[in-house]
Amino acid sequence: MPRATTIVRKAAVRPDAVVDTISLDHAGRQAQQGHLHSAVGLHIDLALTKAAGLEDGDALRLDDGRLVAVKAAPEALLEIRAENPARLIRLAWQLGGNHVPAEIGADVLHVPASPATAELVRGQGCTASPVDRAFRPERMAHDHSTCGHDHSHDHHAHAAHADHDHGHDHTHADDHGHDHNAHDHHAHDHAPHVHGPGCSHDH
Repeated sequence: MPRATTIVRKAAVRPDAVVDTISLDHAGRQAQQGHLHSAVGLHIDLALTKAAGLEDGDALRLDDGRLVAVKAAPEALLEIRAENPARLIRLAWQLGGNHVPAEIGADVLHVPASPATAELVRGQGCTASPVDRAFRPERMAHDHSTCGHDHSHDHHAHAAHADHDHGHDHTHADDHGHDHNAHDHHAHDHAPHVHGPGCSHDH
């Protein structure tokens, strides 16, 4: 049984290396291990080294170098619409708070069909129609985490740079022998150290 341990993203897939196709629903595309069956009956041992999530158009690289293309399979969804954008945005915010994955269109949401979600939709004055289609939800959790990490890193780098500049000014004051002023300057630096993150964030 051929083994698949690597994901090749859509942009890097070479069509001439693709030997087969496999259709997976959203849950199947998030799996890290398991046994898969391709369109022509190829049995594949899925053994990804990390949970990265497959997207429609990606491919699995087999241990012999061949590629098996991944296609998003149709699944039971709710197609949600509203009479105005504000209602749809409010619903999307609530769905995110409940950790419900959603595919966001210009004037429509698609979410996995469930009684609880249908009740939430009705409660917000929106309409939901059952449909069967491929589900390609936003990768909000992963993207937010990455964005948050980058922002935090930049913020700390900025703070460290600011602390270095304050330290230089303090030493300069000492070189001139203004001991009393240097003490006041140190006290002044201490307050922004507490309130600085808020100020830095605003900028």
